[in-house]
Amino acid sequence: MQKVRNMRGFISSVNRISTAVGVLAAMMVLVAVIITCQMIFIRYFLNGSTYWHTEAVVYLILAATLLGLPYVQKLKGHVNVELVPMLLSPPARKLLMVISFLVAILVLAIMTYYSADLVYVSFTKGWTSETVWGPPLWIPYLTMPIGFGLFALQLTSDLFEVLLTPAEKIVIEGSTH
Repeated sequence: MQKVRNMRGFISSVNRISTAVGVLAAMMVLVAVIITCQMIFIRYFLNGSTYWHTEAVVYLILAATLLGLPYVQKLKGHVNVELVPMLLSPPARKLLMVISFLVAILVLAIMTYYSADLVYVSFTKGWTSETVWGPPLWIPYLTMPIGFGLFALQLTSDLFEVLLTPAEKIVIEGSTH
């Protein structure tokens, strides 16, 4: 019983983190839109230079995409193939879900490791962007291990949810039966 309570607590905590990071990602998109509007105003109405705007928008949208991954997973918004699971018996469906989650978590753990290594290398070698603005690259790179790591955490939470749910009660998103 204590293990189930601990798993439920973990699931609840990860869902709150995913929601918070999803809000942060949405705010990054909003900031990117504001910067784009300001860039257009400066360029076309004031005839001024906008040397940092484009790069900042690219980094913000990339960061929002990576940091938004766990929130989209929490909402079950990622692409899902439903035909095969719908054809399986409930125990086989649950096993397929468990295997799918484990493989996805493994892939994301590998991506988190290598992207964290990229952040470390770019930080220790002092890499900067090759533009006039020249921000340190470890800052935008940092969103990769954070996004992938939180996505893996959300998948782990979803795995625990599947493990706690009886096979007969597992619902395939979008199915009618």
